[in-house]
Parts: sequence; C-alpha cells; structure tokens
Amino acid sequence: MPSEKPFIIPVFIPHAGCLHQCAFCNQAKITSVRRQLLSSEQFRLLVEGFLNYKGSRRKLVQIAFYGGTFLGLEKNDIERLLREADRFVQAGKVDGIRFSTRPDTVDQKRLDIIRDFPVSTIELGVQSMDDRVLKQSRRGHTAADTERAFYLLREQGYEVGMQMMVGLPGENHASALDTGKKIAALSPDMVRIYPTVVIENSPLARWYRDGKYMPLPLDACVTLVKQLYLLFQEKNIRVIRMGLQASEDFEKGTSILAGPYHPAFGHMIYSEIFLDILSAALTVQNIPQKSVPHGTISIRVHPRNISKMRGMNNKNIDILKRQFHLTAVDVTPDDMLGEDAFMVQDTRTLPQ
Repeated sequence: MPSEKPFIIPVFIPHAGCLHQCAFCNQAKITSVRRQLLSSEQFRLLVEGFLNYKGSRRKLVQIAFYGGTFLGLEKNDIERLLREADRFVQAGKVDGIRFSTRPDTVDQKRLDIIRDFPVSTIELGVQSMDDRVLKQSRRGHTAADTERAFYLLREQGYEVGMQMMVGLPGENHASALDTGKKIAALSPDMVRIYPTVVIENSPLARWYRDGKYMPLPLDACVTLVKQLYLLFQEKNIRVIRMGLQASEDFEKGTSILAGPYHPAFGHMIYSEIFLDILSAALTVQNIPQKSVPHGTISIRVHPRNISKMRGMNNKNIDILKRQFHLTAVDVTPDDMLGEDAFMVQDTRTLPQ
C-alpha cells in the first residue's frame, strides 16, 4: 500500500455514475467541469500535462478519478477509463489508479471488472454513519452499506479511504462526532472531511431559501473538524484533506449561497490546534494571566509552520497577547525542530 504522499493526477467525471441526487449536490458546480467523460486524446493530454508539471518531485504517482461514482458507471466506461490510465502505468509513468465511489456501488460483480487493472486505492463517499442524517440528505444508502463495502474492499487488498461531511441536514455536533468514531473504529487508511455548503441549484439551496436548513457557521465548523482530526490522529488514521478544493466558481462566489467555505480551511484547523497546544503549555507555567501587559515570549517552530503558529491574519498572536497579557509574541523559524515541535522562550516577569 502507498506510504508516501502521492502526486495525484485528478481526472474529474462530474456526477457520472451517480444514481441519486443528494440534497447537497450539484456536482457540475463542485468540479467546474461539464458532465461528459473525457475522450482518449483529452485524457492523454490531461495526464501528460500533470506529469510535465510534476517534474522530479515525488516518486509515487496516481491517476485519480474524482467527482462522480466510479463503480456506478457503465461497464464499458469503467473499462475504457481504466485502460487509458493503465497505459501510463505500463509505460512506467504512473504507479497506480485510485477512484471514489458510493458504498452501495461496491459489490463483487463490479470489483471483478476492475480486478485486472492496477487500482490501488478506493475512497468511499460515506458522508455520515447516521441513517437518519443519510435519509434527510437523500443519500440513498445506509451505514450498513458502508460497513459492508469497507470490509469487501479490505478483504480484496485495496487501500481504503473514507470521505465524511459535517453540517449535513439533521446532523448535530454529537452525531458528527459519532460518525467520526464509527469511521475510526473501521480503521480506514485515510479520511477526508468536507464541510457542507449550500450549492446553487441543489435541493439544499431550496431548503436554505425556505428556512428549512442552516449551514454551520465557519468558526463552529472549524472547531468540529478540529475535534474529528484529533480523533483520527489518535487512531493513527491519516487525514488527507479538510475543506473543499478551491475552484474558480467558489472563489468568484457564483455557486455557493452559504456555508463554511474557506480556501484555507485546512490551515485554519492546524492553526487552532497550534493555539490550543501553546495555550496549554503556557498555562502550565502558572504565570498569572490577569495583570497588566508584561514581557515577551519567543516561539521557535519549523519554517513550514510559521503561518500555522501565527494563525490567519495573526489571530493566534492576538489571542495569546490578550489571554496572557503579553506585550509581544515573536515567532521565528528553526529548521532544527521537527514539524510537530516548537520551543518557547519566556521572558515574562511579574509586574512589581
């Protein structure tokens, strides 16, 4: 199974193979691509373009079919797309193939279709493990379908990922965490966590306009996803994405009516985690917080984590200064530190 972070070549198949119109979905808007499948020539040009961009970076390369339900496609389409991808594998330019699919499309008959192709990773669009939430979201499958699909894929040696959403209709904080716990209990190889946003021309958009659905506020969504991230980390399950992939439509604001979309959503999660850990470390030092501003702390972190430690628009710095009544918080790079480590030099003195 892949161990290093792969270089992904995304091939979008918008809404293709999906037999259901989920409440939250307008897949053409999410992927900003029309619904038709790529021709052989389009496929070749797309993959070669990404390979040229990759250069010598990363050794592991996968072609990934996203944006639809891959195993819900017609047999001929599944085989054609896999043959196109397999040509690059046989040429030694790509290492494997991955795709996403609904749990209720995973059965032995469909797995027999892909058996002779170099598929290494299959991601399941779980979304929730709460049947009530799945029903309200019009998913058309159950939590039991997810468990059955997961075990079938594992039995046949595939690397299995799971995708979940937060803020779905009928969901609350507790049920979202419960979905996280049930996913963690299955021990998938990786997880993606997506916030639910209101996409134009989706059933959810109509419910939103009618006052029947309200999306999570951004701050509440960040806190919830942070808790889920830490839950999966505790179980040694990789979280490979948090937040929706930025697209031209999303950035223009032409497709999202409401909801916790932010192009740096994952960064916000990591920043809040850094803040929590640092606040706890400073609190342990037991220097009074309720006093006039005094002193400075200097925080050394790995260069890659400077912005995460500082927070969006220096939010973490401002919070630390208020919480611990500091005159300044300096954050400096130190490439001798591990990426998950930091060191604090405390020059605070109690006011006389």
